[in-house]
Amino acid sequence: MSPSPRRILITTALPYANGALHLGHLVEYIQADIWARFHKLNGHDCLFISGNDAHGTPIMISAQKRGITPEALVAAVHEERITDFAGFLVDFDYFDATTHAPENQALANQIYYALRDNKDIFTREIAQAFDPEKQLFLPDRYVKGDCPRCGANDQYGDNCEACGATYAPTELKNPVSALSGATPIQKHSLHYFFQLEKYTDALKKWINSGKLQPQIANKLAEWFEVGLQPWDISRDAPYFGFEIPDAPGKYFYVWLDAPIGYMASLKKLCATRKDICFDDYWKKDSVAELYHFIGKDIVYFHALFWPALLMGSNFRTPSAIFTHGFLNLNGQKMSKSRGTFITARDYLTHLNPEYLRYYFAAKLNSHVEDIDLNLTDFVQRINADLIGKYINIASRCAGFIHKFFAGKLGELTASSIRGELNQDPHVLYQHFIAAGEVIAKHYEQREFQHAVREIMALADLANQYIADQQPWIVAKDTAQLAEVQTICTAGLNLFRLLTLYLKPILPTTALAVENFLNTPEPLTWQNSQQPLFNHLIQPFKPLLQRIDPESINALLADTSKATATL
Repeated sequence: MSPSPRRILITTALPYANGALHLGHLVEYIQADIWARFHKLNGHDCLFISGNDAHGTPIMISAQKRGITPEALVAAVHEERITDFAGFLVDFDYFDATTHAPENQALANQIYYALRDNKDIFTREIAQAFDPEKQLFLPDRYVKGDCPRCGANDQYGDNCEACGATYAPTELKNPVSALSGATPIQKHSLHYFFQLEKYTDALKKWINSGKLQPQIANKLAEWFEVGLQPWDISRDAPYFGFEIPDAPGKYFYVWLDAPIGYMASLKKLCATRKDICFDDYWKKDSVAELYHFIGKDIVYFHALFWPALLMGSNFRTPSAIFTHGFLNLNGQKMSKSRGTFITARDYLTHLNPEYLRYYFAAKLNSHVEDIDLNLTDFVQRINADLIGKYINIASRCAGFIHKFFAGKLGELTASSIRGELNQDPHVLYQHFIAAGEVIAKHYEQREFQHAVREIMALADLANQYIADQQPWIVAKDTAQLAEVQTICTAGLNLFRLLTLYLKPILPTTALAVENFLNTPEPLTWQNSQQPLFNHLIQPFKPLLQRIDPESINALLADTSKATATL
């Protein structure tokens, strides 16, 4: 843990405002939220922001199908997103309604002008995929075909999910329009390009300074070997986006202004909070820490295009980019057509959001790995870890404290030591305190699975201590009731520390525990060193419930109904 507060800005990729959030999306937002909560619990000046990615032809087409404007579509999606993120306890300091905002347009223009003045922008005519039936230039993701690099079938027109290659839609083999099914024709149009290749050396230096996970850095090295190419930053009308200021009828490609949304969101937040300053985070010599959480499918845009745009426009670059893998469901890729697709809304109808947060945390680490949501394992892990180990400590101890001591904790004394642990409760408490340093290090390094493993090992120790001390046996002898108070005081203080260590993952449960234990202030790493002695607690109420397998069956039934209508 740092000796003094750090200034940290954390962002997640901007979810595209064209569909419901599903559990695959939530891997990123829960991972980033846990990390942000951890830093805030350590007293750091930490901001966590994101927003909706609103531009592009898909938004325009979806709005047309619904008979509404793109702005109205984005506004409706925003309300759904706010509800879904709140449901999963993702606590943004600011979640921007849309990238289609004056702040974003002003910053996009500013960056464009800087690149133009650097002579980083040029124009040339290109051939584009055009749908002859819809009379529309097709965005990259509306052309599908065979990858020109590896030959994989059914790939999008901008990048291959199989080999990671990026390319132009016109390079696809056997292309078809996703709008009409027609074979696209080629039409020529003047486009604007950013000379990404000019930043090759600067990008290599930036990447080699440890900004990316090794797996991602190695992948980018392959692209450098092939050679970086100019990046097409314009799209033709009709297009929902920002018009390029000196190019009527031409619009910024969504991937130019979408990451600028990170900056615009902060600018909007600064307008409402006088304690934060935009330049403190984004000026070139900023000492603040800036981190992006993203999925592995958008690395090229974030790790090459984005830092190059920032370099060319005199802004700072990210401190690091943290990339995660995809979510599988019961070992299969999430797919609407296969029924392996669970929306955020459907999950929240049937299950506690903290259970998913815990399960993801138990799987997540700092590597770029896909994780699997195995529903059988999910039920077993939640019931065994959270209920059988963690909550069990409080339920075993609280009743004795209220039955014999009017809800008052005692002190940690070693009046009698028994059992396999042979552990003085004060020594055991200090062991839990020391373990907090290890757990904090795991959180800091995004090794959440290791943090969870350490926490559950401590929970095992706490349960073993209580089992060894057998307060239910000791309580039968009224002359030894003081020892019962010591045993249960120790158990509840260990439970309190476990709650602190789980608080980034289980914030609602942590709040309930704080109320139950009647803590003087919310638990943080700094204020939880001293145990609660001679302290009144509230009566114990069940904090979490076991998962009934029928809840899983009901969730899957809803999922099947939803996919049947597609």
